[in-house]
Amino acid sequence: MSTAAPGTTAAPTTTATPSASTTSTSTASSTAVTATAAAARKLGTKPLRSGDHGARVKALQTLLSSAGFKTSTDGQYGRGTVTVVRKFQRAANLRASGVADAKTLTALKSATDGSASSNSSGGFDVRATGGSQHLGDRIPLKKGMSGHDVRILQDFLQRAGFDTSIDGEYGAGTVKSVKQFETDQQETVDGVIDANDIDLLRSLVAGDATTQATGSTTPNPAQTTPGAKATVGSDGLAVAPADAPDVVKQIIAAGNEIAKTPYHYGGGHGKWQDSGYDCSGSVSYALHGAGLLDRPLTSGDFASWDGAQSGPGQWVTIYGNAGHVYMVVAGLRFDTSGRSAAGTRWQTASRSSSGYTVVHPTGL
Repeated sequence: MSTAAPGTTAAPTTTATPSASTTSTSTASSTAVTATAAAARKLGTKPLRSGDHGARVKALQTLLSSAGFKTSTDGQYGRGTVTVVRKFQRAANLRASGVADAKTLTALKSATDGSASSNSSGGFDVRATGGSQHLGDRIPLKKGMSGHDVRILQDFLQRAGFDTSIDGEYGAGTVKSVKQFETDQQETVDGVIDANDIDLLRSLVAGDATTQATGSTTPNPAQTTPGAKATVGSDGLAVAPADAPDVVKQIIAAGNEIAKTPYHYGGGHGKWQDSGYDCSGSVSYALHGAGLLDRPLTSGDFASWDGAQSGPGQWVTIYGNAGHVYMVVAGLRFDTSGRSAAGTRWQTASRSSSGYTVVHPTGL
């Protein structure tokens, strides 16, 4: 019980009540979460594609909006929806087909279910592959998170021209860089990386990588060949298969940048842009170009690389031991061994894998 001092009057006890603005914001947030949850339940896993219409398409559009994309919610799967689906697929490291298949729908529902803000580990794994190995595995990324995907985000920001420490911790410095990036791109400035931001950042970095390698501000055209197998052109550069995921095409594009550069022992380890590359520097460069590595690895390191799984992959397989490393991408061998004869690191001929540890980038 409170007692006033002699000669004074006790102030009445009051209970703070939420302001109208706070209540309004809370109500709006709750409504948005409810709408997203309802859309996720309605969406299901049956594929949706161009020409479809109805309640499930509207649910898809609602979740794409929740992921950070500006999109109509008219229930019509038209050209605009195809474009936005492709953007989400690129952000989530999925094949950018524009078709909302079961894998895309599952990733989208996971990315927008609110787990990223409540998960004690700091995010939700939209690929459900056992960890956040790539930028886009967890959406959104925000202050307080940490992990390999944060390191890649920081590396991408650095390469795009925004000064950022690469420590894997989404702290105040990273928030500042993200806000500078969002301001530069005329996006909502909130310091949070959503799927739309990731897609924009990937585009910036892809252009920057081409500029550094060629001295030109115009990206090389992305050449593709029908099917799921890459080919080697008469110029010694690889032609990516049309069916490959975008990340595989990015590996091939990066590999093309150094395909005919000289072999230098230790090349590519002191700096990414070098006059020559050794075996591990070459493989590291190609993977780095697709955002899969933020630092070069030695040949022996690939066997224990935390971004890889054991065994051969569907699109990319890496063969490494203490003395050498090479990889096979969409059926082509990328290898410094044989470059002097073939004139390029891209080779159609296979070689013995005896004595090598075999791994593949997670999800590929």
